[in-house]
Amino acid sequence: MPQGQPSVVPDDGLTTRQRRNRPLVVVHTGVGKGKSTAAFGLALRAWNQGWPIGVFQFVKSAKWKVGEENALRVLGASGEGGRVDWHKMGEGWSWVQRDAQMDNEEKAREGWEQVKRDLAAETYRFYVLDEFAYPMHWGWVDTDEVVEVLRGRPGTQHVVITGRNAPAALVDFADLVTDMSKVKHPMDVGQKGQKGIEW
Repeated sequence: MPQGQPSVVPDDGLTTRQRRNRPLVVVHTGVGKGKSTAAFGLALRAWNQGWPIGVFQFVKSAKWKVGEENALRVLGASGEGGRVDWHKMGEGWSWVQRDAQMDNEEKAREGWEQVKRDLAAETYRFYVLDEFAYPMHWGWVDTDEVVEVLRGRPGTQHVVITGRNAPAALVDFADLVTDMSKVKHPMDVGQKGQKGIEW
């Protein structure tokens, strides 16, 4: 196992083991590609540890079949790692089509209420809240409430939140934040998404 040395050891009264095993809130934000992909990579690691995983998709269409969904469902059903539950909270809107599909605000709120129930019940050890930064950014879900719920979550539940424009309060609270910037993208020269890369 890689052995990194922290640059700071806080005076928090925790042992090295307790600090190492502290549950994390992770945020993947920015305009670059790969936020959800990185989150699903972490989910694979969680599955390998035998942790139950809850994936909550807040923006992508309920009809979309992303490659990670099929792979994680198969792995979850294999009996070798953790179980995987996949929840689709939207009916097909995205950051590109926001204005035309505001009716999904209620679905986003319902999705957050389900996440709150699952956190309180410690249903999963690892959560992917895919594209959840958008409902907070648009004011559909209160960011301060999200931070307080995550701060008070019981047990050892890790939470990964993806999406552009992650609110500052969430970024300040999170343990690990990656801002993915775009250097180049095939869409810049007119190429649409393709199988195996985008889904």
